[in-house]
Amino acid sequence: MPEGDWRSILSSGAAALGIALESGHLAAFEAYRREILEWNQRINLTAITGDEEIAVKHFVDSIACLKAAEIPPRARLVDVGSGAGFPGIPLAILRPDLDLWLLDATRKKVEFLRHVTAALGIAAHTVWARAEDAGQRKDLRERFDVATARAVAPLGILAEYCLPLCRVGGRVLAMKGRYASAEVGAAMRAVRLLGGRVESVYEYELPFGAGTRAIPVIVKDKPTPRAYPRNAGTPAKKPL
Repeated sequence: MPEGDWRSILSSGAAALGIALESGHLAAFEAYRREILEWNQRINLTAITGDEEIAVKHFVDSIACLKAAEIPPRARLVDVGSGAGFPGIPLAILRPDLDLWLLDATRKKVEFLRHVTAALGIAAHTVWARAEDAGQRKDLRERFDVATARAVAPLGILAEYCLPLCRVGGRVLAMKGRYASAEVGAAMRAVRLLGGRVESVYEYELPFGAGTRAIPVIVKDKPTPRAYPRNAGTPAKKPL
């Protein structure tokens, strides 16, 4: 990772994806970076703390979702297992029209998400819940145009977390590493059972040799059977 002005690294990394950042975007990312580093001293948000690495491995990586699939104007987007807010908050910085929902099972992380979105002026909803429980809630089940998730679970398990939250016609953007193709093959049965199909896999290189990434895009063709998601903990223990 090169040393230098992290804003220039962020801008050039975004440009490599075909995304132009304006001064207002950079100011928001700067404020977001400061909040992450301050809160990271109190709770475990991220092991990546260098400015340049945050710019590339968190910010650039997150906004790659905008190239993986078309996200409609004013889309209702839920970020599952949001943690420090990736990819949801970077997406909202570039797309303030999104109806953003940030879902996490850890109370302290939800407190951070609530704080940082208020500090950045992002009108986001925060939900403290397990994804399995959220997927059975009447106010959340099949209510979203897009579900995103990054570094949460293998794709078959992730499908059970995310597809119940998506409306028919909605999409799951599952952020993965270089071995995404193997995960896609292993997850096909689960994806079909849950009402989805793998529409495409967007592959890209993070700049400055930071690695190969891929985003399998799952489209939901029919409602998810009521039995799914199963009880909290079951998808991970007994994958479909």
